[in-house]
Order: sequence, then structure tokens, then C-alpha cells
Amino acid sequence: MLEDTAINPLPEINPVSGSLPTDGPVLEIWGGHRLSGLLPVSGAKNAALVVLAATLLCSDECRLRNIPELVDVGRMVQVLTSLGLKCRSQGTVWDIDGRTVDRAEAPYEIVSKLRASFFAIGPLIARMGEARVPLPGGCAIGARPVELHVRGLQSMGALVQIEGGIVHAAVPGGRLKGARIYLDYPSVGATETLMMAATLADGETVLENAAREPEVVDLANFCRAMGAEIRGAGTDTITVVGRDRLHGTDYAIVPDRIEAGTFLIAGAISDSELSVGPVVPEHMTATVAKLEAIGVKIIQDGADVLRVVPGDRRIGTDIETLPFPGFPTDMQAQFTTLLTLSEGSSVVTETVFENRMRHVAELKRLGANIRVKGRNAIIEGVPFLSGAPVMATDLRASAALVLAGLAARGKTTIFGLHHLDRGYERLEFKLQNAGARIERLDTPDSQAPVPETAATLS
Repeated sequence: MLEDTAINPLPEINPVSGSLPTDGPVLEIWGGHRLSGLLPVSGAKNAALVVLAATLLCSDECRLRNIPELVDVGRMVQVLTSLGLKCRSQGTVWDIDGRTVDRAEAPYEIVSKLRASFFAIGPLIARMGEARVPLPGGCAIGARPVELHVRGLQSMGALVQIEGGIVHAAVPGGRLKGARIYLDYPSVGATETLMMAATLADGETVLENAAREPEVVDLANFCRAMGAEIRGAGTDTITVVGRDRLHGTDYAIVPDRIEAGTFLIAGAISDSELSVGPVVPEHMTATVAKLEAIGVKIIQDGADVLRVVPGDRRIGTDIETLPFPGFPTDMQAQFTTLLTLSEGSSVVTETVFENRMRHVAELKRLGANIRVKGRNAIIEGVPFLSGAPVMATDLRASAALVLAGLAARGKTTIFGLHHLDRGYERLEFKLQNAGARIERLDTPDSQAPVPETAATLS
């Protein structure tokens, strides 16, 4: 029997100003050290969160493996527990008992801190005929509206009202109806919400212009393992035939392609030959292609390990973020960091989220030469970066600053680690084992000034 797991307290954020505590833990990184060995890749955060939500569909007990130990996972488990599910864990293995679900309303205090918790609306309305879920929170990197989720549920027969920041959905008669739904944009979240809802709907649902991301495929595979009938996941048309119930299963989450990409850049930016795994190589195509365009060699060793071999020089290139199989927006900040140390000019264009360039100001503290114009970052490569105190402004920005710290001369101090802990499992320990000089401290060991953004984030 697995033990109940206590959830660590979450950092307090002022709900009005959004200001962050400046006396929390920091990372101190001394750059210039070569890395070596194998950097282990954890289970995919974005797959784990939606698969956890999907256990609400199950009228039995599920065992989930390779679930990363992250703050966001803890928050999702809190949501499930609040809805009546019994959740027990041992390390990266979770047992989720869906037989005990007895509520249809998710708590605001958790959903407001985790956007992925909004995924509960699809399984809840499919399983219980109603759902009350607050509008979501998370990283402030863009609007990311929920209209596509709502319109899709309405097409399946749900009555949806949004009042006082709460989305209330109910189904007359208690069961959703299959429908043909066209998504105006291939939203990962909307695709996953509607695919989950359709697994218990009456009849066939067809999702057109669906997202093709690997995390969508992983969710479909999990639902199929519970007995769902889903075809076409990984293409732009997904067909789901509803079942009366889904059964328990034992399922392992795919490796995290974004963590793997971050680690490949860690090797490239520190001029280190480094192995990264396990990975699914097909998930890494766009990331590997851009690394090779910059001049970094990537070698596949066996079925699930990639090895980064730095070249003699790094050359600037242009990047545009796009839905999968295009270049992932979650790798934009990390590549921006690498391009600051690549020869010549580069242009990075962010097309997915309108507010995802806030890491640029922090990179400029370290000596990067970057101009932002709209959704474009124009980068002129510099010979080196210099250590300085910086503030993590969102999850992937925090990883970008860690990468910058690995390459910078001197010491870099990173504040705002609550972002990093949302998406990277024991990052500093993995890097330490590979040879990085990096340390987490409750408070900085010197009187480094806190960056001004620490009090002005929104």
C-alpha cells in the first residue's frame, strides 16, 4: 500500500499586486564549468497534469508511473483530493482511486494558481453531468482564453454560464452528446478537455483542427488504456466514440521533451559533450533541427538517448514558435539564451503567447544584446555573459536564466524559484551531478540586490 503524500506549502503571492516574496530560496550558479555524463529526463509535466485530471473519468483505481515530483503536480493532486478522489504516492508512482469522486466543484484557491487544473471541467461534466470550475491561473505569459473549451462543451449539449469568475457547466439529462467540433485554433488545452469529455459522451465526437502535440497523444493513450475508443490522436482530426464507463489501468507517462531540450542546450551553452535521456526522438525533431542550424551536433545513442556535441562555433539563426510539429513555444526562452552567445544576428518570433518575452530584460542584466519589437526579439551575439542577480518571471524563463548562469562569467543569483519548481524536478541536483557548480540557498550568501522586477511582476 502506498503512503499518503503531504503536499508542500506553496509560496504566497499577493492576489492584487502579484508581488513575490524576496526572502525565499535562490539559486547561485558559478559559470564556466564543463558538464559531462547523462542528464536524466523526468516524466513530462504537461502530460502528467492532464493525465491526472483524466483519472476523474475512471470508475476504478489507476496507477500512474513516471509522474515528476513538481509543485504543479502537487496542486493538481490537491484538486483531485478536493473532489473526493483518494490519491496516494510513492515517489514518482501515484495510485488514484476514482470510485470516490463526490463533488463537482473545484476550489478557487488551487485553480487560481494552476492553469492546468481547468482540465477538470471536461472529465467532471462527463462523469457527473455538471462541473463548477474557477477560471484558471498560472504563468502570466498570455491571455490563453477558455472560449474554445466552453464552445466545444456547448456543442456537446452542455449549458455553460460564467459568473463571478466561475465556469458552471451542466448537462440536461446528465450525459453529453457526441458532436462534430471545429477548433478555430489547434489549442492543446481545448483538444484535451473535449477529448476527455467525449470519452463518456453518447455517440461519436469528431474534433477537427485538433492539436497534435505529444502530450495530446499521451492522454489519448492513457484514455485508451482505460477502455476509451479514440482514433487519430497526433493528427488534426480526432474521433472519439463514447463509452458508458472507463476502467482502471497501469500507465507510464512519456519523458518530458521540454526538459530534454533544456538539457541539450545546457550542453551546448557550456561547450560540453553531454548525454540526455530517456527521450522520444520523434518529439525532439524541431529542437534538434534548430540546434544543428546553430552549429551544435546531436547524436542519437540507442533508442532513447541523445548526445550533444558542441561545434567549433555557434551561429545565429531565426526561430518562430508554432504549434507541434513546429518549434515549441516552451523552448523559446532557452533558445533565446543560447542565441545571445551565438555569432551574428538572430530573430526569435513568438506567435503562441503574446507576453512571453519578459526573460529578455533579465538576460540583458547579464550582458545580452537583445531588442524586443512586438513579438520579435532581435539578438546580436556577444562574446560572453557576466553573472548578476536576476528574477525568474515564469517557468521557462527561469530555465533560461539557469542556462545563462551556466555560461556566464562569475556568479549568477536567481530569485523567484517558485516558477522553476513548477516544472523542473530537482534541476539543481541533476546539474550538480553533471559537474555544474550550482547551489540552492534559503537566502543568498551575499548582499546581492534583489532585481526591481521582484516587486513589480504581474
